[in-house]
Parts: sequence; structure tokens; C-alpha cells
Amino acid sequence: MDKNGFNVIEEIKNIETQGTKLSNTQKILLSTDGSVTSILDVLKGKINIKTLKQEYGGANDKISKILNIDEGEKVNYRVVVLRKDDTPLIYATSYTPLKRLTSEFKKDLTSADIPIGRILKKYNIESRREIKSIEIKKPNKELKEIFKTETDFLSRTYQIIHKNEILILIEEIFPSNSFIKSYE
Repeated sequence: MDKNGFNVIEEIKNIETQGTKLSNTQKILLSTDGSVTSILDVLKGKINIKTLKQEYGGANDKISKILNIDEGEKVNYRVVVLRKDDTPLIYATSYTPLKRLTSEFKKDLTSADIPIGRILKKYNIESRREIKSIEIKKPNKELKEIFKTETDFLSRTYQIIHKNEILILIEEIFPSNSFIKSYE
């Protein structure tokens, strides 16, 4: 349980009591406080990302409160799909306050299709991840088109903390019928 009372294990049990049986791989992807990119690299072979959207804008009220920044402060909003070849694995959105980035990190984040986990590793950034939610979601039109499914999706939202500040807010989402194969 984290300091705010969020318990990953209890949230996973809660999802399962609602009728969604999760594979061990799904549980790992939802609960890890490490790099999902690294886990996918091990499971599937080296993965890549496709950036769908990259925008700069002022943080709205909700995002500014979550990131602990002033409303209107500049953030990077990025939407990517982590893939193995052309197969989509995970859809991810992120919000990053630009003032908390080095120029090198910002350049890699905004100008290249590099997963955030690899950028953190490249620059030896010591950080931790705090999971804020794990839930089941209905897919929107974009998710249905990308993953070619109408099934429910599993989602986790977490923060990457660096120097006691939120460096990045990320939501990762994938179909509930993905990652059900045993990798034993």
C-alpha cells in the first residue's frame, strides 16, 4: 500500500471479483513499479513505439493539480502505441511538465519514437513509479481501431517521480484479452 492508501494487490483482486480473470503477465504489467518497456522486451523481443500525437499546451486545472504545477504551465502531451513490429501491445498517454526536463531528455521525448523507460535509462535518471489507479475501461473508437477489438481494456495510471517531483504522468491501456498466454 502506498502512502495515499492505494493498494495494487487489492485493486487487482477487486478487478477479478468483478469477473475479469487476469493472467500472471497482465498482473505484472498492471502492478510493476519498473519499466513496462523492459518487460515487453523480455516477453516479445525488442519493442518499438509509434507516436500518434505530440502536443505542447498549458496544463488545465485537473492536470495542473495532479502534476503539482501552476494552471497554464507548459506540458508535453504524448500519445504512443508500444508495438512489436506492427502489432499494437499497449496504448499510452503521458503528461510531462516541460520545466522539469533537461534539454536532452526533452529532445528525445519530443523528437524521437523512444519509450520513456529507455529515455530514463539513457540519462541515468533515478526515479520511482507510484501507481495511482488500476481499472477496467470501455474502449473508445480510437482504441477499437488500433487494437481491432471491442473487448474491455485494462488500464493503469502512474506517476514517475524524480527528485520528489512528478516528472511524468502516464496511463497505459491494453485489451483485456491481451497477454493471456503463459510465458512459462
